[in-house]
Amino acid sequence: MDKYIGKKLDGRYEITELIGVGGMAEVYKGVDVMDHKDVAIKILKKEYAENEEFLRRFRNESKAIAVLSHPNIVKIYDVGFSEKIQYIVMEYIDGITLKEYIEEEKVLTWKDTVHFVIQILRALQHAHDKGIVHRDIKPQNIMMFTDGTIKVMDFGIAKFAREEGKTATDQAIGSVHYISPEQASGDVTDAKSDIYSVGAMMYEMLTGSKPFDSDNPVAIAVMHMQDIPERPRALNPDIPDGLEEIVLRAMEKAPEDRYQSTAEMISDIDAFKVNPNMTFGYYQEEDIDEDEGTRYYDGSQEDMMMEEGDDYSSQGGRRTVVAEPPVKRGKRQPVYDGYDDDDEEDEPERSSLVVPVLTAIVVVVIIVAVIFVATLLSGLIKGDGQTNDFRMPDFYGMDYNAAVSQYGNNIQFQEDGSEYNELDAGLIIEQDIEPGSEFKKGDVLKVKISKGMETVEVPNVANMNAELARDQLKQRGLECEIKNSSSTEIQKGYVINTEPEVGTEVHKGSTIVLYVSMGVDAGQVSVDDYVGKVADDACTLAEYAGLKPRTELKASYEEEGKVIEQSIAKGEKVEEGTEIIFYVSNGQAPDGEIPFTIPFPTNANGRFVIDFVITNEDGSTTTDSTSVLLVPEMPQVSQNVKGSGENVSVVVVLTNMNTGVRAQIGSYYFNFATGAVNVQTEDIAAAFDAVGGFDNSQANPEPTEPVTDAPVVTNPPVTDPPQPVVTDPPQPTTIDPSLPADFDRWADDYGYYDAEGNYHPYIRYQ
Repeated sequence: MDKYIGKKLDGRYEITELIGVGGMAEVYKGVDVMDHKDVAIKILKKEYAENEEFLRRFRNESKAIAVLSHPNIVKIYDVGFSEKIQYIVMEYIDGITLKEYIEEEKVLTWKDTVHFVIQILRALQHAHDKGIVHRDIKPQNIMMFTDGTIKVMDFGIAKFAREEGKTATDQAIGSVHYISPEQASGDVTDAKSDIYSVGAMMYEMLTGSKPFDSDNPVAIAVMHMQDIPERPRALNPDIPDGLEEIVLRAMEKAPEDRYQSTAEMISDIDAFKVNPNMTFGYYQEEDIDEDEGTRYYDGSQEDMMMEEGDDYSSQGGRRTVVAEPPVKRGKRQPVYDGYDDDDEEDEPERSSLVVPVLTAIVVVVIIVAVIFVATLLSGLIKGDGQTNDFRMPDFYGMDYNAAVSQYGNNIQFQEDGSEYNELDAGLIIEQDIEPGSEFKKGDVLKVKISKGMETVEVPNVANMNAELARDQLKQRGLECEIKNSSSTEIQKGYVINTEPEVGTEVHKGSTIVLYVSMGVDAGQVSVDDYVGKVADDACTLAEYAGLKPRTELKASYEEEGKVIEQSIAKGEKVEEGTEIIFYVSNGQAPDGEIPFTIPFPTNANGRFVIDFVITNEDGSTTTDSTSVLLVPEMPQVSQNVKGSGENVSVVVVLTNMNTGVRAQIGSYYFNFATGAVNVQTEDIAAAFDAVGGFDNSQANPEPTEPVTDAPVVTNPPVTDPPQPVVTDPPQPTTIDPSLPADFDRWADDYGYYDAEGNYHPYIRYQ
């Protein structure tokens, strides 16, 4: 069993299971026993804890994430660094990696790709604004919730971009399939390196293939530095032209030719989302007469190559791409530089990474051989003819049973007592042979075992004189902190209660809080209602009452400078000098978020996307879209709609991904100040019917002309009213027991049932 499972770090984080193993650390699932929530705990492996370089990188991760606070970045809650253990406590993500999702889907739709990439770019934009470069962007480091929310994690090799003078090969750490050319060559990396990696991920999502692949990592790195990837549309013609341009620009070899910031790339993607048929004009294809010895691109070849003079550099914001005739995939051609084809001066540059690697391997082999020979000679020249074959390991902090299991064939372990210690029970705290000393096989090693930290129960000192209670705690090895409080039952100077409560097991040396009575309402203030007052007046009145006021600005529809909320409720009694926070309106309309649920008809079938089109106060519109929904597997969808204002128009549109037909589910007015939703029109079943979303094998809706919006039934004119035709379906008195219990309303092709089970037929007008 893992030695950490069942242990509790710092008395707070209880480790429950191992959920991942990385190069430097092991990741465990745990429980924060104080906040009662699941957490992920990354613990540095013992073999790396003494390595300064690995320790630096591990601490860098905590330092990097600690300054980041963004909904698309994994949160960090706590860090712990001591001589014995180094760990980071993080948000626990109950989801899968983007890598797993790509492997399952093979090729992602361009809408899903854009949905994921926008979130990744926003996370990186936040990090870049803080001066942090991730340097290891890859699908394995992207977590995904079931609702499509993205979380970027593992800033383990993040580097503060503002640090100077650190070029070097130690920066080329990122995953080789997504590594930027400058990172592969050991040059300085910055935010544009992350943009290249995002482009490489987009390439894989859209095509199902990595930009460059090989069994040899060095070969892949060289390809990133020298080769041009196959055009994405050559692998997947369904990729829109504009999106292909975004991918290619993000993956430019030269950093100055890429997007210069994540904000710039986000801007292009947002423009593309508004008009998926647009192109940006970053690249152009040029037909050239072959009689003049030049080549042309006809869209069929796999590898591209630049003509002399075009060199893939800026030409008025555009690129000229001239490709060679088709060549075999995998045989990459060098960029044409004006020299003869048989000039072999480029060869040393191509092998520049291979030669150092091979040289390093040879040097390591020689060093190991020298050490081995030296060890043999050392044993042969000992005077007594006997050799001490082993050096004693350091067993401090190691589980006793694990030590016996691992080293018992060479060492005879003997317990030499136990004592209370800061280490967990069962761990070795002393050994009588110094670590590193030579010993013979079979030597006896005496070790002392930890009994863990000594614990005592918090005694019952309620209704006891405070000084006597203090002595009771000290006799048990506990510290004491006194806090005064009023009481209607306990006389002045006597203990009301303790924190932790009576009977709780605590470690010796822990501090126990004694709440001591000051008498009935002594030193207390009854809090007034300050909401609606001018901030300055509220502060003056609060100070006069004996409180310590503090103000914080907050967006509100109320008049600027007015108190809109207070941290202590009216009528509550608190001690004199207690801080009270006044939240003061800054005069700006607050942003809000309203959870909105749409149930699907039970007989609907297919793949759908729902768009929430929000009309802002300035007349502009924004769209929030769901990921692809599988119906009937997903009986409903819940979306948090974000916006600002009190009477905001929101139109909900249903799109059938199989047919591309769209229809309006309904229109609503959202009040983002109160969270209220006012339904103007809504007909979910009609929308599904209009887009062909019903399974014909289960229902036979009447044929209708294709429409882009679901029909909205309005009151007919008073004169010459239409004659309704009412179908005659069965009239059940109860809801069908086979239906899901959580559906208050469901419909068939002719009508719907309400929550009481009454059937309401649709009215059709002739």
